[in-house]
Amino acid sequence: MRGSEFLGLVRPVERRERAEAFVASVRAEHPDATHVVPAYRVRVREAPLREYAAADGEPSGSAGDPALNVLAQRDLENVAGAVVRHYGGTNLGVGGLARAYGRAVADAVEDAGVLTERPHVTVRATVDDDDSGTVRSTVEGSGVEFDAEYAERVQFTVRVPVAERAALLDALRSATSGRVEIDEP
Repeated sequence: MRGSEFLGLVRPVERRERAEAFVASVRAEHPDATHVVPAYRVRVREAPLREYAAADGEPSGSAGDPALNVLAQRDLENVAGAVVRHYGGTNLGVGGLARAYGRAVADAVEDAGVLTERPHVTVRATVDDDDSGTVRSTVEGSGVEFDAEYAERVQFTVRVPVAERAALLDALRSATSGRVEIDEP
């Protein structure tokens, strides 16, 4: 933008430390950059969402906040972004910088694509052989991943999205008239 170059980079991260390591690696790869502006949003399991952004010497509200806003508006979690700026000789003002930093992150997200991952839990459902076909049919019908181990009794190890767990367990109990044994490790 008016001589300056803005390069947006994003990466999935599962912890704050990984986000900070990503930003450090971007700084190391671009030692001649005028600014490297970081922004990340990280949630580990059910912990509170951690958000961070910094302006790296740019005017307040012109760099880190717009970069973080892109991640927040798209409701992205466990992602780190960094915008590398090489100054081009023209001052852009707060509004121009905000648009440039926001656009760099938006373009990087668009180029990278978004992977949606829902939290899952593993449950074990154990039944006698007589109920195994009913349980297998119920589990297959729910579209979740599972393994079945046939021995004296049949044990189904099911990986189910947390939001669908209660409904699946209710369906299993109903289908077996309560004969299913549920174990949630």
